[in-house]
Amino acid sequence: MSKLRVTWVKSGIGYSQDQRRTLRALGFHRLNQSVVHEDSGSIRGMIIKVRHLLKVEEAK
Repeated sequence: MSKLRVTWVKSGIGYSQDQRRTLRALGFHRLNQSVVHEDSGSIRGMIIKVRHLLKVEEAK
């Protein structure tokens, strides 16, 4: 499976509690942090939910 590098680029302040919980579920703790996840349907769904706060690229 391919991997995705997801970077948190915009603050969750002012967005719903549900979206902030999704950021936490993706493994983020601070702004500009990057995490690597397997490319799966559940991860894609979480990324789509908060796509306006993230930058996504394929990890090598």
